[in-house]
Amino acid sequence: MTSSTRKALIAAYKERPTIAGVFAVICNATGQAWVGQSRHIDTHQNGMWFALRQGSSPHRTLQTAWTTHGPDAFRFEILDRLPEDYSDLRRKDELTKRAALWRARLEAEGV
Repeated sequence: MTSSTRKALIAAYKERPTIAGVFAVICNATGQAWVGQSRHIDTHQNGMWFALRQGSSPHRTLQTAWTTHGPDAFRFEILDRLPEDYSDLRRKDELTKRAALWRARLEAEGV
């Protein structure tokens, strides 16, 4: 890969729109759910799954369930997406509110 190609790819990556939203990790075996929020929801699952596979997730109950039931028992669902035109402050506030609503609705723990 040439230097100019690499620079173009990096620039394109940095300019892509970010998708903020609320997500759930659901254990199909137990029905237990964990709800979280992310400013980069489209890439958040990869980081979570990596930590869970390594046994290093900071979310103990989620890690325990993952270890007990295995990765095939889990699914990642995007519950809510925010419009791209929200300011950073509004996005943060809206993510917090929506995550709390989804946690209550699903009787889920936060992640």
